[in-house]
Amino acid sequence: MKIRLSKGGQFSLPAEIRRRWATDSLVVEDLGDRVVLRPIPHDPVAAILGAFPSSKGSAAQARNRVRKEEQAADRRKHGT
Repeated sequence: MKIRLSKGGQFSLPAEIRRRWATDSLVVEDLGDRVVLRPIPHDPVAAILGAFPSSKGSAAQARNRVRKEEQAADRRKHGT
């Protein structure tokens, strides 16, 4: 697919691609010989958990577990 850049360096991503990836944010990677666009999921934690099936609960539960682990590590670090 060929896309033209505007004078300001902008381009429009075709609707079929936007619908396929269901995202409104992209990461742009300059790999030297090419540029790669990667969609940013609306909920990155859920996307990661979806890639690794588990019986350990939802994305919200995973975020809570991580938050509690970070708080416990902070308490150990500061001796409280």
